[in-house]
Amino acid sequence: MGRMDQTLLHAAALIIPLVIAIVFHEVSHGWVAGMLGDPTAAEQRRLSLNPLRHVDPMGTVILPGFLALASLPVFGWAKPVPVNHRRLRNPRRDMMLVAAAGPGSNLVMAAIASALFGVLMRPYVNGAEPGAVMAFVAQNLNNFVLINIFLAFFNLLPIPPFDGSHIVEGLLPRSAARVYAKVRPFGFPLVFLVLLVLPWLFPQWDIVGWLVIPPVEWLASQFNVIAEVFAGN
Repeated sequence: MGRMDQTLLHAAALIIPLVIAIVFHEVSHGWVAGMLGDPTAAEQRRLSLNPLRHVDPMGTVILPGFLALASLPVFGWAKPVPVNHRRLRNPRRDMMLVAAAGPGSNLVMAAIASALFGVLMRPYVNGAEPGAVMAFVAQNLNNFVLINIFLAFFNLLPIPPFDGSHIVEGLLPRSAARVYAKVRPFGFPLVFLVLLVLPWLFPQWDIVGWLVIPPVEWLASQFNVIAEVFAGN
């Protein structure tokens, strides 16, 4: 296999799990919002698992692919599932629950994928080498676990428009929440400034490195135990 083919397979084994993880993440927001009184996502046909309804070409494919090939932290976004907080039964509380649903779904999927990875690897625990197709599937599953864990903690950062910002906004006193909400229109420029530009200029300000990666690594080790149990180790 040529070097270009290996690069494409490596990118595919990152982008495919990322797209699936982001789609389920977004659908979870809409599903929980519907349970709490807001059917906006269902009305706009955004509860579909069809990736084409959720994929943002830049945020779901181009940027994550570039970051992966550049060996930088991989993150991305999809088209946000619409949520109308005014239709929720208890807007402050329910927006926190809707926001938490995305990261929560990522952790559930990571646990399921860990078990599936273990089952897949069971025939190879004695040293047998999997074929090319099986190795690619295993790589996708392994990446799926790591990507889901990363997305869960990454999205809990209290920076708009991440889910963590909605949780923080719901926990703050109403007056402080109104001030905090004024930052939301500047969310994406703030994300690029805080997560890409500042760490590049000042490596010691790598928020992802010291706030996200440690819990991701710890939880990944716990899910690895799940995989080992299902592999029969």
